[in-house]
Amino acid sequence: MAHSIGMSGSTIMSNRDRLPELFDKRLPHVEIGEFEDRDSYLCFLNLAAENKVSFGIHVPHFRENSKYDLIEKVKMQPSLARKLFIGEVQEAAEAGASYVLVHFPYFKGEAKTPHRQIEEGLQFLHNLQETYGVPIICEPKLGQNQSSAGIQYLYEFPMNVWDKYGLGICIDLGDYMIAAENNWRVYMEPLLPFTKVVHMHNVRFTESGYIWTPIHPDFEEQGTAYDMGLCIELLAKGRDKYFIHEYTPHTKPTKELIDEGMKWVNEQVM
Repeated sequence: MAHSIGMSGSTIMSNRDRLPELFDKRLPHVEIGEFEDRDSYLCFLNLAAENKVSFGIHVPHFRENSKYDLIEKVKMQPSLARKLFIGEVQEAAEAGASYVLVHFPYFKGEAKTPHRQIEEGLQFLHNLQETYGVPIICEPKLGQNQSSAGIQYLYEFPMNVWDKYGLGICIDLGDYMIAAENNWRVYMEPLLPFTKVVHMHNVRFTESGYIWTPIHPDFEEQGTAYDMGLCIELLAKGRDKYFIHEYTPHTKPTKELIDEGMKWVNEQVM
């Protein structure tokens, strides 16, 4: 395949009533998780089949499950989070998902033995990938209070060890820009041989934190923080990837703004 461009369920906050909107742009792929309930999930699977699109599951399937707990407790003990995750991988494989995407490595902040914890997690994920035959994609994330510790630990982690476990990586543009700022290229380039998914959104900082906003070439005019052009250009090189539009509806972006950004990304990527 060539690069594939897709929509994220984040654009509608996985709202069941708005699920048809994910297919309005006629993109070939959708990535989604955090459904309200099983009926919403089954409704999505039917729509994906009707619209003949591929899909990835961004765990958790359901909002009450774990998002961040595979390494250390955030909401629940890792043992319970892993038990739930096994069920989610099995379910995604049975539904025909192209991949399962999980927040890993996720550290709330500083850790004493991060390399050991990352490799132990990779062993767990590799075994699941082998058992269920569905690719598992790892998305390194900012921790609490925008901690860049997890992204830093992955940067320091030996990539030859990562390679041994055969797991893909998702680069989240917003998280990496916040964590690495002007050094984003130094942090992203070592991940390129493993990168299979790119989460595309810009960032608007607010008093209470930040909001994911649509990618757009005139980023400053949109009140967003980062120039994503060179970054997307870098990620468009090499192996085939899924480029996912992953903004949220909070800034109420106009259809025109979204369409302009999508056209621009398409030109960069395809």
